[in-house]
Amino acid sequence: MNTLAHRIAASALAFTIGSAPLAAESLRIATEGSYPPWNATDAEGKLVGFDIDVGNAICERIGATCEWVPQQWDGIILGLLARHYDLIISSMSITDERRKRIAFSDAYVADPVFFVAARSSELQAAKQLEEVQALLAGKSVGVQPATVHADFLQAYLGDTVDMRLYDTQDNIILDLVSGRIDAALAHRSSWQAFFASMDGAMFDTFGPPLTGTEYPVLGEGTGIGIRKDETELLRRVNEALADMKQAGTMKALSEKWFGFDITVY
Repeated sequence: MNTLAHRIAASALAFTIGSAPLAAESLRIATEGSYPPWNATDAEGKLVGFDIDVGNAICERIGATCEWVPQQWDGIILGLLARHYDLIISSMSITDERRKRIAFSDAYVADPVFFVAARSSELQAAKQLEEVQALLAGKSVGVQPATVHADFLQAYLGDTVDMRLYDTQDNIILDLVSGRIDAALAHRSSWQAFFASMDGAMFDTFGPPLTGTEYPVLGEGTGIGIRKDETELLRRVNEALADMKQAGTMKALSEKWFGFDITVY
């Protein structure tokens, strides 16, 4: 099968043995572009963030040129299966449900999930999940669809809360600040920039840190999505990730974008 990985390998081989250099193979990578600091679009329309730096470092290691493809989250797996791009690098948690459709790289980072509400809210009294469940009963909670956050909410509070779905984290935050929802749920790292803002200073996390270890619905850490038939490309991506961990690159990128190390070793 003439997979993308085979074409990359052939291009690299031809580069080393041919008399004239060949252009590097292009590796198309999808990311949402609206989930900072993982991925975002800056004022000039350029994709930036942890995911972007990770993808560029992988391309450098496997001898490919990154071609970034912005893609709305709820259609990102469908686009991969339709071969609109070759990889998904977009803060995607590895879950059994997603594994039914696509393959994943090794997990390379992991970050706990937190509920957030106004500091003045009674929800701030909740420390354990049971307390969260009791205090959130009848209240509205914002999440993005097709995420582990939505899956967790459905599994543990689905019968008692009003789950509101938003296309982006930014729109969740807008309604949280305006009081149109009572709380929201997302990874710790995605709340950092908000907490540092003027509006965010009035909000805080509540309840326990939620991880895939205690709650498998949250997944096994963050991985890179790939089609199941791209076994050679998957091998090379995993080798690049292992090299980035060993060299300290993943730690440095984590600290650059999040302020702390979330590398899975």
